[in-house]
Amino acid sequence: MRVIGLMSGTSYDAIDAAAADLVLDGDTLALRPLGLVSEAYDGDLRDALAAALPPASTTLAEVCRLDTLIGRAFAATAVRANRELCDGDAELIASHGQTVYHWVEDSRVRGTLQIGQPAWIAEATGLPVVADFRPRDIAAGGQGAPLVSLVDLLWLRGRPGTPVALNLGGIANLTAPDGTAFDTGPGCALIDAAAQGFSGGRLSYDVDGALAARGRVHPLLLDRLLDEPYYARPAPKTTGKELFHLGHLHEALAGVGTLPAEDVIATLTALTARTVADAVRGAGATEVVASGGGTRNPVLMGMLAAELPGVALRDSGELGLPSAAKEAYAFAVLGFLTLHGLAGTAPASTGARHPSVLGSLTPGRDGFRLPPPAPKPPARLVLE
Repeated sequence: MRVIGLMSGTSYDAIDAAAADLVLDGDTLALRPLGLVSEAYDGDLRDALAAALPPASTTLAEVCRLDTLIGRAFAATAVRANRELCDGDAELIASHGQTVYHWVEDSRVRGTLQIGQPAWIAEATGLPVVADFRPRDIAAGGQGAPLVSLVDLLWLRGRPGTPVALNLGGIANLTAPDGTAFDTGPGCALIDAAAQGFSGGRLSYDVDGALAARGRVHPLLLDRLLDEPYYARPAPKTTGKELFHLGHLHEALAGVGTLPAEDVIATLTALTARTVADAVRGAGATEVVASGGGTRNPVLMGMLAAELPGVALRDSGELGLPSAAKEAYAFAVLGFLTLHGLAGTAPASTGARHPSVLGSLTPGRDGFRLPPPAPKPPARLVLE
């Protein structure tokens, strides 16, 4: 089956569409990558999205507007991916949508909201769309994240030693071979927020780690940031920009004194490296397979390598899944599993009471044409 996975992460800079041929043969799911296209959000839409995200307040009218506009943007990206990557032969779209709120209360996830109305995607492509993946796991008592953990477990199974998968997006998450998976804390979220704040919006992120490279880590600020209670909570756990935003940084800066922007960003980069490394060490990892936008920051990757001497640090592209496309490919897999009646969660990863078939299905132009349910779930994922 030819599936397009759509993804926009917590950095909300672009919509990624990865296309894959997927075949389930016995207990093996084979994935043949067909490529990636990426479309940056229109500047006005990105600004409107940023203005509506926590800790800002918004209105239901604005949520409705964003749901429609983001759905249309996802639809345009899906049409392009089908044309350029699949020669118009895609059979299914799997859309993660855009996370705008992850409701965590008393260390439990109570709800989550991803917008980007899938009806626009189905209308534009004529294809069925699986979307709204996370709520079912939350209803089953899980964190609703990190959902890519099942794909990580299937993909890395059988590798020597103790490999862990690491995604360095706006929020960083890790999957260990025993199924433990959780958000480690901010990946690029605080770095991006500081780059935007100090540049007056001229920069959306620290390009190539250039600002961090010119700065020095400030020990007191780093200690204050590390005092955040989230880091000490046991897994499974999940977080988001509801916690790690510019206000969080301003609270830590209070009493530290005025610091150069470069020193603040160097310290935030060290924070991500330290908290990720602590999680990697806790998993007893011998290898880290990293993906996400943070892998393009050489200062962050250098700090992480320095924190983890003796641990192999690899880009996921070395193993066949390009770093920028890995999450979009993962949601293509999850959509495929849903269409075949198979669970897309590992309870050990999310803390759910049981595995769940994820998402809601929006019919394509020809209505519902579901394949027969698969007899058993895959035990491994191989790349062709």
